[in-house]
Amino acid sequence: MSATTLTAKPSSGSGSDGRIGLRAHVRHTGALVRRNLLWIRQDPESMFDAVLMPIVFTLLFVFVFGGSIGQALGGGQDAYVQYVVPGLMAMMGMNIAMGVGTGFNEDFQKGVMDRFRSLPIGRSSVLLAKISVELLRMLVATAILMVVGVTVGFDITSWTGLLAAVALAAVFGSSVMWIFLVLGVTLKNAQSVQAMGFLVLFPLQFGSSIFAPTQSMPGWLQNFTDYNPLSSLADAARGLMTGGPVAHDVWVTLGWSVLMTLVMAPVAIHKFRTKH
Repeated sequence: MSATTLTAKPSSGSGSDGRIGLRAHVRHTGALVRRNLLWIRQDPESMFDAVLMPIVFTLLFVFVFGGSIGQALGGGQDAYVQYVVPGLMAMMGMNIAMGVGTGFNEDFQKGVMDRFRSLPIGRSSVLLAKISVELLRMLVATAILMVVGVTVGFDITSWTGLLAAVALAAVFGSSVMWIFLVLGVTLKNAQSVQAMGFLVLFPLQFGSSIFAPTQSMPGWLQNFTDYNPLSSLADAARGLMTGGPVAHDVWVTLGWSVLMTLVMAPVAIHKFRTKH
């Protein structure tokens, strides 16, 4: 879709968020969401990670590690399926979030963002549209994860809890996306964003309760996992989907989400406005 579509009913010509009303923000964001969705339709390969990642990770961890870790849980592979599928839901948001930063950086390299910044639209609309589309990709990945999970034996004990877990993962994932938008607008190229993402994601993912219980980990690593927001998200998803205490983990996850959004969203918008 041509970027000139967004010039309809321009505001002040300055492009400043402060001079653009809420209705105009919503209209601009909607137009940009449509633009991003049309781009995905033109480039369906961009959905490969959202489609294949949940399949590969679920089969890999269930059939390679499920037997040994499941025995530690006291129930074999079936017990591990109940444990790891909610944890993988927590992981989806983090991995999809990394794609936000790389895609955002590539748009800058191609000059797409320079054209958007020349239009009389709210700067935050560009970022919100990017996050909205990535959340849709995350929901697709989560749906595929649940289908594969049920296929290998995952038992959903509460559909209401499942929806709550998906909503919680989406809230947390959107807050992490602000961090990667900052990286995407700050670092020089998409490879740097991807490298930095892996350096951050791998310790957080594997130093958590996503893939295995933390009781057998060294004491110093258990202390890290206790403060790792991914552990809280994974444990909250398990409690919501299969039963168990959830209040503490839910509030911790929401607290991390609010904190990351309040800190990183203004930084991302400022960096986007002032990048040369």
